[in-house]
Amino acid sequence: MTNLSSPRLRNAGLARQLALAIALASGTAVLAVPGFADAAHAQKRKKEEKADPAKPVYSKEFVEAYQPVSTAVEAEGTDVSGLKPQLTALVPLAVSPDEQIAAGGLLFNAGIKSKDNALQFQGVEMMLASGKIKPEEAGRFNLVAFQVATSLNQYEKARNYLQKAIDLNYAAEGVTTSDLQMNMAELYFSEDRNVEGLKYLSDAIAQRKAQGQPVDQKWYRRGVSVAYTNEIVPQVYDFATAWVIDNPQPENWRDAVNLTRNLNDFDGPVMLDLLRLGKKVGTLKDKNDYIFYIEAADARRLPMEVKNLIEEARANGTIPRGSDTYVDEQMGVASGRIAGDRAELPALERDANAGNAQLRTVIAAGDAFLSYGEYAKAVNFYEKSLGMAGVDRNLALTRLGIAQIGAGDAAAARESLAQVDGVRAPVAKLWSAYAAQQGGMAAAAPAATSI
Repeated sequence: MTNLSSPRLRNAGLARQLALAIALASGTAVLAVPGFADAAHAQKRKKEEKADPAKPVYSKEFVEAYQPVSTAVEAEGTDVSGLKPQLTALVPLAVSPDEQIAAGGLLFNAGIKSKDNALQFQGVEMMLASGKIKPEEAGRFNLVAFQVATSLNQYEKARNYLQKAIDLNYAAEGVTTSDLQMNMAELYFSEDRNVEGLKYLSDAIAQRKAQGQPVDQKWYRRGVSVAYTNEIVPQVYDFATAWVIDNPQPENWRDAVNLTRNLNDFDGPVMLDLLRLGKKVGTLKDKNDYIFYIEAADARRLPMEVKNLIEEARANGTIPRGSDTYVDEQMGVASGRIAGDRAELPALERDANAGNAQLRTVIAAGDAFLSYGEYAKAVNFYEKSLGMAGVDRNLALTRLGIAQIGAGDAAAARESLAQVDGVRAPVAKLWSAYAAQQGGMAAAAPAATSI
């Protein structure tokens, strides 16, 4: 596969997915908070003066405890870790909002200097709880709280602060709200809460689509990668389907087809329909891709399809003429069968159209005409089979959808394919994506599967 890892590999984790360009959280910056009022000035106010409610409120006890430790933290060369007892003693004295934001800022900056994440987190939480953060800075402070909480593996708090930053539409140079949403999904993935993370990502995609906004391809790729790596179905197929509709590059189609093959042990008829799609979207690249297709189609049953397939493999150099005895033999069988097979088509059509036709004959007619590209006739026989007792509905619906695509009716094909369940469902989803692509339809968001 071109973009995805093996199902056996673990995901890379939150830190490797997105490096936010926030100097504040880099471990080198010092937080700028509303200034601590000059204590001497505060004490000079005359008792008879009516207090100005807009001025900061600090108690004498707080000022006396704050000033020396603040001076020590700011001094060059101070071992800030040794000041932790004084810093901790400051916390219960911070009663007013002004005291809380001042103390919180001091704790945060002390934590930066001493590389103490727990102290940083205590500080930023105090500042946010104070209610004194300027509205235009609230998103930034919440993002910092998210990052520090993540470093401490406090994921629930991290989620809460990140969501607040998202709700505030926080953005900065190199950071978009979309990036923050991706980080929210990554929080779940970092805890191995993958189903919840996929649901969050699916909901975010749906929200962007509802707002008429484009969806970054990396959202789909990440959803596919996590679901594939952890073998989470049906979500992996939902993400893959939406991905290739919106981003139908050959390498994406190849990944979607291959992950479906890798996660399933399909029998011949199901593999045939998957590889038929692979041929249409250009994902047959290896010799074995063609050999699996030749085996599934069977030159005795579908000779024209096998002949066309081998000719393609020879033309593109994947299986040069004379390089593989089995392929050469199958080419001989197919070539020898085509004339007789074609001659039998009118009788097969007549028998399948008869009122007393057997199910086996009707399906055989659908398969034959589908193989020869006579799609309207194939549609007719598959539709007839669906009203007959004992029909394999999933097979008939899958091939009905394929025939409807060939006949140019993408909308009808999607209706047929949407009814497929069981082992064929992943194949039907991909064919439905191809139908949407052919019909110029936009992708729906991946299904937000309940937990």
